[in-house]
Amino acid sequence: MGEVSHKTVKPLQVNPFKLSQPMGATLAFLGVDKCMPLMHGAMGCTSFTKVYYTRHFAEPIAIQTTAVTDVTAILDGGDYSIVESVKNITKKVTPSLIGLHTTGLTETKGDDIRGVASKIEFPLVYVNTPDYEGGLESGWALATRAMIEQLVAPTEAIDDNRVLVLPHVSLTPIEVEKIKDFIAAFGYDVFALPDLSTSLDGHLGEKQAALSSGGITVEEIRSLGDCGMVISVGDSMQGCARALQKKNPFIRHHHFSHLQGLDATDALVTLLLAETGRTVPPASIVRWRKRLQDAMLDCHFSLGQTRVLAAVEPDQLAGVCQALREAGGRIPLAISSVDSPQLEHIAADTVLVGDLEDAERLGEGCDLMVTNFHGEALAHRTHKALVLRGFPNWEQVGNQLKNDVLYEGGAYFLFECANAASAMRERHE
Repeated sequence: MGEVSHKTVKPLQVNPFKLSQPMGATLAFLGVDKCMPLMHGAMGCTSFTKVYYTRHFAEPIAIQTTAVTDVTAILDGGDYSIVESVKNITKKVTPSLIGLHTTGLTETKGDDIRGVASKIEFPLVYVNTPDYEGGLESGWALATRAMIEQLVAPTEAIDDNRVLVLPHVSLTPIEVEKIKDFIAAFGYDVFALPDLSTSLDGHLGEKQAALSSGGITVEEIRSLGDCGMVISVGDSMQGCARALQKKNPFIRHHHFSHLQGLDATDALVTLLLAETGRTVPPASIVRWRKRLQDAMLDCHFSLGQTRVLAAVEPDQLAGVCQALREAGGRIPLAISSVDSPQLEHIAADTVLVGDLEDAERLGEGCDLMVTNFHGEALAHRTHKALVLRGFPNWEQVGNQLKNDVLYEGGAYFLFECANAASAMRERHE
């Protein structure tokens, strides 16, 4: 592990790739079937989030706003706006759940959303997500924890056949599906919370719906307390696992910082073999491990010459750096959008919380950038290879089906990075 600097001397972010907590909460609620995210704040906050995700996923995104203004925030106190918004929503559609989350405006005012929620006779989960704290990753985690705390029924019963996966925000819909299928191959009935694998996976529905379609159901969330095992993926999700264990102290919790690369996937297989008593994994999993090993050999020459700059959310940053390191890649610089305990363990020479100005200032010697669409201009200007990951990616289609996790996705990710690096070197020759 390299030098870790959690702080920056800059008083502001100059060219940020960081996203806000309310956006993370919105995405989490979209992983629940027929849920309506309700952002308690100004119309602009909600409009931006809606357009942002619509462009990234190339799908219609259902989200509503309480449409607070600076005047109503002061005079009204927020209660009326929330109550009226719920009335308006339920006049037109019947969501299974309303996900009420705050913004900086209403948090600064100090609205009591818990008090308001207690007056609303409709299934509703509330969560405080000020956008002047945390980021996309923490907003997702806070909303997930709120759903566990407010919906899951306490129990002491255990069903050892049921497993719950708690995925971090940067896992794409197909990656959540691959993780569920991977665990299910060992004989388990697997759930994910939130579950984007069936809601924003790019499937063509019969018609454009006013509510999220697919994802875990509210009834399934209520029954998660009897899952024999919970597997959290990403350090941001550990609090969610602890919240679930409070619902049932007999739940076994296993944590993975990420599931990218050979070592992390091996650790998951080792756990599942121990839990099931099997001696060997399913044949398809064994086959994919051999393919990943071959991919590491095939990519080693290209990646061994490549110096990588990675700038994404903390949990994804850990996985990206580890996967590239395993195949011989060198990571002089890893930049996180926000601070996180995850940063202590990232396989890079220098790890810091920063922005794309830091990437330009400190990443001069790097050949390949792994970052989101906001880094594209920098990559072109500095003639670096670019592999787009994270939010947003507005130029490429198929974001929901990009798979970097486990043995299978690990092979695809290494191929993409090695090919991008090789193409960059050929252009410069």
